[in-house]
Amino acid sequence: MTSIETITLEVADAAAAERFYASAFGLADAWLCLRAAREPTSGFRGFTLSLTVPRPADVDVLIGAALDGGATVLKPVAKSFWGYGGVVRAPDGAIWKVATSAKKDTGPATGRIEGVVLLLGVADVAASKRFYQDRGFTVAKSFGRMYVEFAAGSSPITLALYRRRALAKDAGVAPDGSGSHRIVVGGAVEPGADPDGFVWESASVAARS
Repeated sequence: MTSIETITLEVADAAAAERFYASAFGLADAWLCLRAAREPTSGFRGFTLSLTVPRPADVDVLIGAALDGGATVLKPVAKSFWGYGGVVRAPDGAIWKVATSAKKDTGPATGRIEGVVLLLGVADVAASKRFYQDRGFTVAKSFGRMYVEFAAGSSPITLALYRRRALAKDAGVAPDGSGSHRIVVGGAVEPGADPDGFVWESASVAARS
């Protein structure tokens, strides 16, 4: 079964981004890699990254740390029918959601990140689903042409597909965008791009970048 091993964000200032992600989310020396941006980008980049945490107190701590580090609010932290969470844009432009399915705290913040979801906004969910199945990804959840989630296996990162406009709405941004996605996904796959232009490379290459 294929899975994600690394995610590389292309940023204008790699040193500044490294400081932000270490202090805001504690992601230094984890699965997240950073490299200098090579191509221009504008508007919505077509993806979001979600951190799932145990309880609302954890959401508040991580969102607060992100804002202290220079992130901006796209959707304020709030309760909803699915739980509790908020969305921010990091200083490098990547969009992050921090959320929990718990609606009440049963104790203090734990400091744990239980999982990561890379959600790609795609033009045709069914076509992208077939593309990833052909490359060894196993479907864990599928809701027609709206949403697909693949099994993560032993990876901390889950890959999911959502319609681009719906993903932009969920993130609190306009759907229009052009240029580079500013993200490269690493795994045991043949290097190349998916139908929406999201680039994949071998995880070993990403780790050396």
